[in-house]
Amino acid sequence: MTSLRRFTCDDLFTFNNVNLDILTETYNLPFYLMYLAKWPEYCQIANGPGDSTMGYILGKAEGTDELWHGHVTAVTVAPEFRRQHLAQKLMKILEDVTEKVHDGYFVDLFVRKSNAVAINMYEKSNAVSIVVHKEVREQREENAYDMRKAMPRDVHKKSVIPLTKPVRPEDLEFQ
Repeated sequence: MTSLRRFTCDDLFTFNNVNLDILTETYNLPFYLMYLAKWPEYCQIANGPGDSTMGYILGKAEGTDELWHGHVTAVTVAPEFRRQHLAQKLMKILEDVTEKVHDGYFVDLFVRKSNAVAINMYEKSNAVSIVVHKEVREQREENAYDMRKAMPRDVHKKSVIPLTKPVRPEDLEFQ
């Protein structure tokens, strides 16, 4: 059985099985603590049998005016718990927080172009890939998609209109 709950500081000692995966972006301890302090409603964890960590999501609210949105910083599921729709459930929680708590216009996340499984999952949830740009992390350079899903507040779906040219990270509204 899976339980979904708010991520706590103690969880930082139990999620190595998730963070050791090659597809997972990892951060330093102060980064996680900042998210837990500033945006606790966006930090959720999934626990399984024996209280094992199955996956988690970290996010935040950012932007101004029509760019006010929820941003997914990390969503990841341990390899042994994939293919159970857990990432979709975590994303749904983040979308609900964006819509009901922060009244955001959209939810976005960056997905590596090589991560076809994740891209497919987000496209099935009506997310739209709108920007391709270069992103450098941990000595790697790879194109990434800025995938966005409009929330009900964005009645005219302005937040998901594709741009006509690729964008560099320094051109983004929020970094």
